[in-house]
Amino acid sequence: MSSYPVYVRNLARNFGDRPAIRGVDLEIAQGEFVALIGRSGSGKSTLIRALADLDHDVAGSGTLVVPQNFALVFQDARLLPWKRVLGNVTFGLHGPNIAARGLAALAEVELAERARAWPYELSGGEQQRVALARAIVREPAFLLADEPFGALDALTRIRMHHLLRKISAKHGPAVLMVTHDVDEAIELAERVVVLEQGRIIANVEINLPVDNIHLGDTFAAYRTQLLELLGVEDSRKIRAA
Repeated sequence: MSSYPVYVRNLARNFGDRPAIRGVDLEIAQGEFVALIGRSGSGKSTLIRALADLDHDVAGSGTLVVPQNFALVFQDARLLPWKRVLGNVTFGLHGPNIAARGLAALAEVELAERARAWPYELSGGEQQRVALARAIVREPAFLLADEPFGALDALTRIRMHHLLRKISAKHGPAVLMVTHDVDEAIELAERVVVLEQGRIIANVEINLPVDNIHLGDTFAAYRTQLLELLGVEDSRKIRAA
């Protein structure tokens, strides 16, 4: 048995005669933060659905090992409008001290004072922080994040980046985050996986100082490398030319 909590070997998924995932191999260590990028139609959503066990009606093959205790954060918060914030965070939990656990999770995302609020009273960023609290209160061994910040404004995204980095370091789950934002992938991940036409074409290890993540030529070099793998020319290089 693999020592990796997330272990994928020769994974294939097909929609009729059209292959969506073609022989994907992927391992994510406990505590490792991996970003998944790729152009539209590259198979990112299909891979996420397979990892989250949401693709029962899709033909496929391969080995897929994922912890039973995993959590999924979507681009939209998907809060239950008939439950208050704390009720959304603790929904489905069992055992002792559920309210206390929910409040502790809300405190981690800096929303403990909003525990009695209704979802409609929250901003988009606050709703997404509640969704993150709902994930971490379950202490998942694997956290799947499907473009979790795609609908947020730039300043809110920066705050969410800080929170996700802090929470990931504290709780130590294996993390796979899908994003279309190359800069976001470099900033948050220890490794960036590039998917193209259902195949992984690159695993790029990211090694940047956390306190100076956007400084120097190293960030720019990672950015150029990843954009080239996506078939996109770096606009910053064009402007500088």
